[in-house]
Amino acid sequence: MIQANNLSKSYGPQELFANISFNLSKGEKVGLVGRNGCGKSTLFKMILGDEFSDSGEIIVPKNYMIGSLKQHLEFSKETILEEVMSAVKNIQEFEQYKAEKMLMGLGFKIEDFAKAPSAFSGGYQIRLNLAKVLLAEPDCLLLDEPTNYLDIISMRWLSLFLKNYPGEVMIITHDKFFMDSVTTHTMGLWRGKLLKIPGGTQKYLEQLISEEELYEKTRANQDKRRKELEDFVNRFRAKATKATQAQSRLKMLEKMPSMEALAMVSNLDFEFNYQESPGKNLMEVRDLSFGFAETNLFEGLNFTLGRNDKIAIIGKNGKGKTTLLNVLAKEFEPRTGEVSYNVNLLLGHFGQTNVNRLNLENTIEQEVASANPDLPLQRIRSICGVMMFSGELAQKKIKVLSGGERARVLLGKLLAKPTNLLFLDEPTNHLDQESIETLITELENYPGAVIMVTHSEEMLKRVAQKIVVFHKNGAEFLNESYEGFLEKIGWEEETAKDNKVKSSVSRNDLKRLRSEMIVTRGRELNPFKKKMEKLEDSVMKDEEKISVLETELVELAQKGDSKKIQDYSQQISVLKKNVDKNMEELVELTTKHDDIFQSYEKKLEDLER
Repeated sequence: MIQANNLSKSYGPQELFANISFNLSKGEKVGLVGRNGCGKSTLFKMILGDEFSDSGEIIVPKNYMIGSLKQHLEFSKETILEEVMSAVKNIQEFEQYKAEKMLMGLGFKIEDFAKAPSAFSGGYQIRLNLAKVLLAEPDCLLLDEPTNYLDIISMRWLSLFLKNYPGEVMIITHDKFFMDSVTTHTMGLWRGKLLKIPGGTQKYLEQLISEEELYEKTRANQDKRRKELEDFVNRFRAKATKATQAQSRLKMLEKMPSMEALAMVSNLDFEFNYQESPGKNLMEVRDLSFGFAETNLFEGLNFTLGRNDKIAIIGKNGKGKTTLLNVLAKEFEPRTGEVSYNVNLLLGHFGQTNVNRLNLENTIEQEVASANPDLPLQRIRSICGVMMFSGELAQKKIKVLSGGERARVLLGKLLAKPTNLLFLDEPTNHLDQESIETLITELENYPGAVIMVTHSEEMLKRVAQKIVVFHKNGAEFLNESYEGFLEKIGWEEETAKDNKVKSSVSRNDLKRLRSEMIVTRGRELNPFKKKMEKLEDSVMKDEEKISVLETELVELAQKGDSKKIQDYSQQISVLKKNVDKNMEELVELTTKHDDIFQSYEKKLEDLER
């Protein structure tokens, strides 16, 4: 439904992409991938008309509605429910029920519906914007990092919603697991070109590697052939007997296309500086409790951290995950209980507060060196290099770096110091998919212990062996993997949400909403049915006339009546054209009728859930 032809875009000397083309076809859900800075968000802005290409064109059908997640926060209604409902084109009573389900899915509570948008944090206000986009039901959704500010439960809800969305979707997200759970195709920007394939990110990566290997193999063969031709020309061009052949090979050389060697692309490629700790356990947590207000965020928490254990702290946003990590890191004093540590514990802590504590006036090299003053300069520069700050880039000051670059500096500081325990608070924030994959792989191989807070389900499934889950108004340690938790216990919010919304609507109300929806569906479909019946009747009559005329035409052919044969043939031709025209219109109307019918079926199913 969207067609892009030969798009190019540059900013000064930096070329993002050149002559790229693609189609977004009906029903496709496409994940857009590529390194940070390759032009993904710019491409979205071009589709929305907020940015112009240097050349090429984007064709969007007339009346085709594109919805996108706006980061600016402007609200005009007094309550969040009214604000969300303002996005609905044709307000009907059952749409409010749908809006309530959507708000619950994105982490709002029923008691929040009557509150003002300004009463919520920036993260929740962005969720409100997301709800408005989804409820408007545009033909196409363009979502740039929609999982930012969402917890795991809301991400799981959004994944299911997008998977079942009837329109087209293009999505940018650093969360590969989330992307693959939603998309039908993967499209990537790489070396200024574009590749689109059916399937997920792993299949895309495999094809990309295969194409680059083929290119390099072709280039090597061409270089070999070029050298052979050059050697022949240099050897025989002065000999009269070989001069013609040498000239021929010289022309072949001139026509041979140039294939440049592929430039190296920087990747995170590192290994944590592990130092083994004697003793079986690194930490003992006994009867731990903490809270900022009168009510504790968690209490009575007990668990033991073995020297190779990998524990994930999971739960909804705002429940206390980061707070627990900071209590364990001695940044907060517990209200009750204690945490005892192995005397040989060497902690590396990656947290958002730690990112904010970077010395803004330091260079990257100086900041990495501050983590371990005994480290030689060569090793410091090597760490900067693997964090993608090689050469002069390591002399950039922290204050000019982006959020993602600062996160890489903090990772570099963790590499600079010896550790046997890592505390990681949302370490995937600001990293691209390639960097996240490197981080997850290294955590899988890390021989020490890890306690992490993350909303990445891929990281949870691949790394976490045990969990601390915030649920039931507290925190509980479970000797379960994340997948074991989902299978045996699951998120209580996922089963409670729909029940809460349904409890706010009586059984009689649901029956009434269902009846109203069926009446509305009939009112919308009746004009289609009448036109379709009229067309079917016309087609049947014309086909009967054609059958009669064709029978008579056979008889006329036997009699040799050429004038009537010509007349009947023209009548048949006109009737067949009319049948084709009516059938084409009938197919178009039937498709529209079925699409509308299916959309109402989905709404009716939602009411029953």
